[in-house]
Amino acid sequence: MALFKKSKQEAPKTATAETAAPVEVFDTDFTPVSLDELASEVIDTPKYAYWPQVARKFFSNKITIVMLVILIAVLGMAFIQPSFSGYDMNSTAGINDFAARFNPPSSKFWFGTDGDGKSLFDAIWAGAKTSMSISVISTVITTVIGTVVGAFWGVSPKMDRIMLEVYNVISNIPQLLIIIVLSYSFGAGFWNLIFAMNCTSWIGTAYGIRVQVMIQRQREYNVASRTLGTPITKIITRNILPYLTSYLVTSISLSLPGFVSTEVFLSFLGVGLSANTPSLGRLISQYSTYMTTFPYLFWLPVAALLLITVPVYVVGQNLADATDPRTHM
Repeated sequence: MALFKKSKQEAPKTATAETAAPVEVFDTDFTPVSLDELASEVIDTPKYAYWPQVARKFFSNKITIVMLVILIAVLGMAFIQPSFSGYDMNSTAGINDFAARFNPPSSKFWFGTDGDGKSLFDAIWAGAKTSMSISVISTVITTVIGTVVGAFWGVSPKMDRIMLEVYNVISNIPQLLIIIVLSYSFGAGFWNLIFAMNCTSWIGTAYGIRVQVMIQRQREYNVASRTLGTPITKIITRNILPYLTSYLVTSISLSLPGFVSTEVFLSFLGVGLSANTPSLGRLISQYSTYMTTFPYLFWLPVAALLLITVPVYVVGQNLADATDPRTHM
């Protein structure tokens, strides 16, 4: 098939109005142009890939990159350095060495020493390892249980009636009070504290997932899937949960620093962990009496706490924004 385009030759102009006559245009005034029948199949819009676009959006923020570097450095120090230092908060090996007590930060003791001659640098990273381990494990448990329960909660009317009553009862009781009561009931310990922190924390995540699932289940394609007899489990895993990635990342970014803060507060009160387990909260509580006399003993663990919670929150929020397809414009 061929198209025609008009040649550059112009029709002769008439000299007068009386002699003017309609000019007939013949096929000889056009030249044939070839037509590509596959041109209509070509898509001119740029290709879109979800995860590369997420990475491009995430790394386009310079503050996010700085916070990510800080977070990786803190994680590396917290989980690697205690393996080499062999720090023991109950050790009395250097307690009789008076020259090692209350040394300010120096090239030998980067963060100084406490009243027992122990290195504060080793103590902070050992405490950070405990605090971050509790936070990560608790966040994983809360997210998994909350997501599974919330997904079925949002599609089951019978389960909705029961779980709403459970949610109303639990949400009206202060969570810290529940954790403290359970910690005293089960005794101090690493896993006991994790159980106490996760016993009711999942209900908030489950309720948030329930709301999102109820919104997504009314979409046309989900209604069509139910009409065609698609199993509800497949609808949840294939049609609904992939759209909740941004919400889940936001929930995780809030849970991680939240659990760290809860553990630090409980350890500051002397609740949850055993006496021989180092943590940032226990260090802050132990050195709070030296706030004016030896301020580095108090403020350096506080600074370490901020180096954990702030980067985790900032990185998590920016990752949540990057995973939202609406920001990929």
